[in-house]
Amino acid sequence: MKLRIVLVEPHEAGNVGAVARVMKNFGYDDLWIVGSRNQRVDQISEWWASGASDLVHGAKRVERLEDALADCDLSIATTAVRARQVFEQLTPTSVAELASTFDDEHQLAIVFGREEWGLRNEEIALCLRTASVPTSPAFPTMNLAMTVGVFCYEMSKGLRSAPIESEPAPGQLIQRLHERAKEFLLEIGFLHQTNPDRMFNELRALAGRAMLSKREASLLLALLGQVNWRIGKAERDKADEGREAKGEE
Repeated sequence: MKLRIVLVEPHEAGNVGAVARVMKNFGYDDLWIVGSRNQRVDQISEWWASGASDLVHGAKRVERLEDALADCDLSIATTAVRARQVFEQLTPTSVAELASTFDDEHQLAIVFGREEWGLRNEEIALCLRTASVPTSPAFPTMNLAMTVGVFCYEMSKGLRSAPIESEPAPGQLIQRLHERAKEFLLEIGFLHQTNPDRMFNELRALAGRAMLSKREASLLLALLGQVNWRIGKAERDKADEGREAKGEE
């Protein structure tokens, strides 16, 4: 499976250079940088890249995380392990094992957050799965390039298994399914209007574990459309009956 490393608003140019170097160590060259956050303008990224400056200069820059994930079949947000974390946490090893079930034409994106505070909840929600590096509770914080290196190492170990028969759902289809599901759950009152994301993000994480195929995601999208149409029809029929009853009176 093709690997894309996505850095969201990195602050230190040295970290970008170090990420490029460790990517090249393990044979990866697809680096994306999200956002227009100012970075140091000296040559520190070149120094830390040390032979991988071509990756720094060739990095794809986009404004939104959605743009970096649009063509991805599997997207994984890296997060810190916290007691309040509700998302399932994959390890770097299990990410590599999961990726090995896809064929070589499918795209995986691993998303890394800001050095100071990582990814926002809404950015995590854009990804299908979450992962973290198991570390000592006494000193859990890792440098950005170190974390990227752990994932690149596990991905490069050549884990292979028979590819799955069904084509995985593309990221855009999954995103459309999530949007339609959220609208439906709001309509039927399952989600609270004041804070719908709290519960919906948990449902997204649950759905992400299913690893839907393209056909399965399309069927669910069609199902939601049919249910919405049926609810609307029932409401229209009820309104028509009410008008008829008033006409008889």
